Amino acid sequence: MRRTATPRPPVREAELLAELSAVYREAEDAFHGWTCQASTECCRFGITGREPYVTSIELAAIRRAVASRGGPRALEGIVRAGGTGAPDPAASGGDSSRRRALPQASERRCPMLTDAGRCAIYAARPLGCRTFFCDRASAGSPVRHHDVTRLVRKVQEIAARHEPGGDLGRPLTRALADPSPGAAGAPSRARARRGR
Repeated sequence: MRRTATPRPPVREAELLAELSAVYREAEDAFHGWTCQASTECCRFGITGREPYVTSIELAAIRRAVASRGGPRALEGIVRAGGTGAPDPAASGGDSSRRRALPQASERRCPMLTDAGRCAIYAARPLGCRTFFCDRASAGSPVRHHDVTRLVRKVQEIAARHEPGGDLGRPLTRALADPSPGAAGAPSRARARRGR
């Protein structure tokens, strides 16, 4: 008589989001002592040429944060009004007058960046936004590349359990533009590799 494997019950999204929060806390510990002058340069993808990639579970966290702010339409108003709930650039020593005044199209500004230079979903920002890649960041204790890679792999592992292909990161703006709930891992593996 052949035994069949008992299917494992699906993991609930809330449990995976709790695991993601734990990884985010690890990132905060790893980057303890690091600061940012709040230039928001890293949030202007056209200036830096860099954009965080998000997995399906990170996108779920972002979408929940947007929903808690009243949804996409309400978020647009919050962004234009300057937003609340994020660190104040002036409080962290940032000089908002030093921000580059480029047209928004050439800045390719993060849709979560408020006109006041704050992240509208700061607590739910993805791992890529937590790693202080900006040249203006002031380093605390050194963080080894291996440690950052380990955090990325943890997020990918959680995302792979979240949905098929969820571990395949996509640029934040592209993932947000896709209206389907699990848009981060939606494209085929081949198409996702070409897009990187």
